[in-house]
Amino acid sequence: MERLARLVMHHRRIVSVFWLVLFLGGGFSAGQLSDRLSLDFSLPGQPGDDAEVQLIETFGVSTFDTYVAVVTVPEGETVEENQDAIAQVFDAAVASLKDVELRVVTFASTGDEGFITDDGRSTYALLQAPIPVTFGPYIEVPLEPALSGAAEAQGFESGLTSYGLLAAGGDTEGPSVLAETLFGAAGALLVLIFVYASFLALLPMLIAAVSILTTFMLVLLLTTFSDVSVIVQFLIALIGLGVAIDYSLLLVSRWREERAHGRSDEEAVIVAMKTAGHSVLASGVTVAISLIALLVVPVPFLRSMGIGGMLIPLVSVSVVLTLLPALLSSVGPRIDYPRIRHEGKASRGWSAWARVIVAHRFVATAVALVILALLIIPVFSLKIGQSGLASQARSGPRYDAVQTLSDGGIGGGLLTPVEVLVPVDEAEAAAEAAGGVDGVQLAVVGSTEGETSVVDVLPTDVTVDSSGVAVVDDIRAAVEGAVDGEVGVAGLGATVQDYSSAVYDKFPYVLALISLITFVLLVRTFRSVLLPFKAVLLNLLSLAAVFGSVVFFWQMGNGSDAIFSVSETGAITFWLPVLIFAFLFGLSMDYEVFILARMREEYDRTGDTGMAVIAGIGRTGRLVTSAALILFFAFSALASSPGTDIKVLGTALGVGILIDATIVRALLVPALVSTFGRWNWWLPAWLARILRVEPSPLAPRGVGPS
Repeated sequence: MERLARLVMHHRRIVSVFWLVLFLGGGFSAGQLSDRLSLDFSLPGQPGDDAEVQLIETFGVSTFDTYVAVVTVPEGETVEENQDAIAQVFDAAVASLKDVELRVVTFASTGDEGFITDDGRSTYALLQAPIPVTFGPYIEVPLEPALSGAAEAQGFESGLTSYGLLAAGGDTEGPSVLAETLFGAAGALLVLIFVYASFLALLPMLIAAVSILTTFMLVLLLTTFSDVSVIVQFLIALIGLGVAIDYSLLLVSRWREERAHGRSDEEAVIVAMKTAGHSVLASGVTVAISLIALLVVPVPFLRSMGIGGMLIPLVSVSVVLTLLPALLSSVGPRIDYPRIRHEGKASRGWSAWARVIVAHRFVATAVALVILALLIIPVFSLKIGQSGLASQARSGPRYDAVQTLSDGGIGGGLLTPVEVLVPVDEAEAAAEAAGGVDGVQLAVVGSTEGETSVVDVLPTDVTVDSSGVAVVDDIRAAVEGAVDGEVGVAGLGATVQDYSSAVYDKFPYVLALISLITFVLLVRTFRSVLLPFKAVLLNLLSLAAVFGSVVFFWQMGNGSDAIFSVSETGAITFWLPVLIFAFLFGLSMDYEVFILARMREEYDRTGDTGMAVIAGIGRTGRLVTSAALILFFAFSALASSPGTDIKVLGTALGVGILIDATIVRALLVPALVSTFGRWNWWLPAWLARILRVEPSPLAPRGVGPS
């Protein structure tokens, strides 16, 4: 770190120009990236995905989202009396999509009265389109006005809905990466102004901008030879904002502290790099490891999030350890004005807090564990799947369309149809078998192409969670028992099942891999066996508390309605838990590294555990709290996006950071370190030789609290 600091300061103009070029290139790349990202959520090798591929190849459409067009005739008339006029309405709506191939299933095409409501006045059409290539509005943009205009011309009422449209809450625009980033940046700037009380607050913002745009450029290059999920752009912008600022905050604060102790600008940079810079490197690598471990999961879009997410901390670390020292040694002293706040002494408030914890460490440990236990309890009710209809839009035309059908005796399961692919000559037998399954309201032969037919099976209830998807197994078993040919089952319910087997069967391996690599890395960082073990264990407890909070707030609906006007989801979307785990495991470990690295430094200087805890918390408490607030603002911006899933992701990450920075790092960590005393710092010589670090022998009894 010292050699790197001297090299950077000696060539600071070259370093600055290098990052300026990448910054400008990243600015150009950011505008190009959104069109190169993928909406592919496939799971190669899984039965539901194989059926989906067959559906796409044969019929050119996907079950990504099934649109439901509803037409209601005037009172006193019936659908059957107006068949020709209704057919003209649907034809006009489909004609508005000139370049998009649709699969359309209606009462006219099937003759099944299940497409008509009990009062005979409303009917619906199922429409499936190819997988969209961009994030945001899709075929509903031309389809909805065309449907409405054609219906009005006939004197009918109409509506268009789908599971995806309801999940978006009726929003007609896609979420804006720029708007959310600016919202998060504004909150971060307020925190930085409070921390530094000088123009130095602008420096971490600059580092974040360079880090984010450079990462965008690297991801753009990645899209040339690999699919990258559309969600990656939000993770880069918002998590990159928080991570880059957090790392900058630690290094700049240590630089100010060393200057306050009388060191020259360049000497302060060197000491800051040797101490805070080392912590930044360890933290960044830890975050990257937790994300790259997603490669173990055989799901392309999660793997792309792992690779894209890994770039965020690595680029941020690179910028912080090169560009930031170059700027601190040149313009740093000049922009550190007015110097209202000084870093010469540890925070009195945090030092006093640490003294209380050291004096009452057993009570503090018990209090923290009780709070975590209460937060963890709901996690045992966790359901993996998709959000139920109750959590979707509850007003507006999309909701009204569903309500019209519901009032007419048609269940909400038509929004999540099960598509059964069978040979043509066995389609009628398959439809009859599927229609006899409990929980199925309708089964018809919807389309035929070549040697394959699609049987559209509409469950009574949506197939979005572990209880709802049971009907998918029943349908599969019934059809396989009735036909001799090959049977494929596609749809949202089959996708939920695929994720359960593809992701969560592999999840223990992901957990073990992340924990092991993180443990080894932290043993080298802290030169201790106990501290890394405790850090990994507390991270897992913290994550369990986060998932418990998510279940309580979102799945059970305790507060989601009051804050977001979203009723209980009934389940947590299948791809969210893995992503939340991967990001929070690494981000939470940041604070552990910041705090324990300073404690280790103070213990090496004083040999007293109690003093190490007090000095470590006194020096890092304000920084960790400020860093957590910055990430919280970034995740709050993410939670402002339309769509329940993104809101769940944003709130889970935000609450996770707050739980970790307060209950765990500010209470439980110092309490446990002071409780374990001299055992915190022990690293046997044989293990130190293997890891190529200096050993840390066990101190004699009586040193520090025991």
